[in-house]
Amino acid sequence: MPKSDNDQKIYSVSQITRKIRTLLEFQVGDVWIEGEISNLRKQASGHQYFTLKDPDAQIAAVLFRGNARNLDFDPEDGTQVQAFGELSVYEARGQYQLIVRHLQPKGAGALQAKFEALKSKLQSEGLFDSELKKPIPPFPNVLALVTSPTGAALRDMLNILSRRAPWVHILICPVRVQGDGAAAEIAHAIDFLNQASGKSIPLIDTIITGRGGGSIEDLWCFNDESVARSIYASKIPIVSAVGHEIDFTIADFTADLRAPTPSAAAELTAPDQSNLRHRLLNLNTRMTQSLSAVLEGHAKVLDLLSRGALAKEPLRKLQEYRQQIDFIAANLAAAPLTRLDEDKRRLDYARHTLQAHRPDSAIARYRERIEAIARRINSSAQHFVADRRQHVQATADLLRSLGPTTTFSRGFSMTLDQNGNAITSAKSVTPGDRIRTRLGDGDFESDVAP
Repeated sequence: MPKSDNDQKIYSVSQITRKIRTLLEFQVGDVWIEGEISNLRKQASGHQYFTLKDPDAQIAAVLFRGNARNLDFDPEDGTQVQAFGELSVYEARGQYQLIVRHLQPKGAGALQAKFEALKSKLQSEGLFDSELKKPIPPFPNVLALVTSPTGAALRDMLNILSRRAPWVHILICPVRVQGDGAAAEIAHAIDFLNQASGKSIPLIDTIITGRGGGSIEDLWCFNDESVARSIYASKIPIVSAVGHEIDFTIADFTADLRAPTPSAAAELTAPDQSNLRHRLLNLNTRMTQSLSAVLEGHAKVLDLLSRGALAKEPLRKLQEYRQQIDFIAANLAAAPLTRLDEDKRRLDYARHTLQAHRPDSAIARYRERIEAIARRINSSAQHFVADRRQHVQATADLLRSLGPTTTFSRGFSMTLDQNGNAITSAKSVTPGDRIRTRLGDGDFESDVAP
């Protein structure tokens, strides 16, 4: 028989459920669980409830709204997933469950890790450097499409290219874009096009490689290292157009240009004929207007020349030239005499200049200047000394008038303490202090009376 409640503690349902919850949360805690989604219920509140199961067992799970917003895929019943979260107990039902914080399709985690590892490796080798990207020719003659011959991506690109640039020649290089061996075919096709371009096949301006959307597994061949290195080694510019706008592959980072979709790649590599036609019409109009303006300007010049003096009076022009020749001849005849007069003036000027700079004349001028300076210095010194003497005399008179001797002579005296300091107040002495009184004709000492 079980022991009585006096011998062993008895739990309530709430207590034992709470204890189990504590054990699960602290002993197991956060875990990754892999399984198939079933019984998925998406509430209006944004929370999602489902069951994770495998062939032998199942566990309840809840994905709250805050974490559900971060999903990059739409969970459905039957989806194989990997869930990360905390094991706990829903006490109201006494049911243990997984509180999911992160949910991803099965295999996505491993593939993402491989993607990041290869991306870091190739980036460190410089395969993604923007400085190495080749420009895409704006007006191609030949485009090569490396894609599946049966996919919708090829049909979309052909429709857009035929509409935008019907003159462009299209080379289709059929490859598999999904599954085993697809990456090898894509890499081989890119290598072949580079080797044969301009030789056994027309000279290729641009290569487009890609496919339509799909899961990360479907697009994985474009994350292959061999494809990335073939794109990097290509001498022909390559546009990568893989999946949808949100999909990114290693090929996108290595290519010279990444297009969000195959249709966008066709639009980026071929000009629109309607826009080109419009531009050509504008250029033709501008060229016609410019040429007309130039011809009109020349016509005006010809008209002015035809109505000018040269056309009407050629003999008058010849006469003007003859007059100019006569004037030049007269100047040439007078040139020697003019030169002699000029040389004479220059000689006279030089004689006067030499006379002005003779040493004895210069010495006399400098002596006069020195004597004048000496007279000015002597006069200035005398004035300065007289001024200083007058100033000193005035200062001495001022000192005598303000000095103590003059003051004493008028009957004033000065009283000093024993230290020789002037006594300026009766409060500064006490009876019995020895003081000294100074008059104009001498000093005497006395004691302060009590």
